[in-house]
Amino acid sequence: QVQLVESGGGLVQAGGSLRLSCAASGIIFSRNTMGWYRQAPGKQRELVATIISGGSTNYADSVKGRFTISRDNAKNTVYLQMNSLKPEDTGVYYCRATTALFDYWGQGTQVTVSS
Repeated sequence: QVQLVESGGGLVQAGGSLRLSCAASGIIFSRNTMGWYRQAPGKQRELVATIISGGSTNYADSVKGRFTISRDNAKNTVYLQMNSLKPEDTGVYYCRATTALFDYWGQGTQVTVSS
């Protein structure tokens, strides 16, 4: 059974930082692309960042230079370091694992940035 469990969300003031974690089980973690997505109230879910098995990364323009995605294959965990947070970064952040057959999603963690 595949499980993705996010943690690290919370309430932070604008300009602050948070680090999200996503612990995966039930998949061969090192082989898969991992990603972070977010969904703000009333909006569609959008890509934040992805990291492939080889370590190359991709970011949404809105977070470039502020967010960093990384992975620890020994711990089956992907991270999202978020710095210089803005109110528009508020939303539920989801972890996604893309395997050869399926996509898997975590339950999400809430990030709220106050102005």
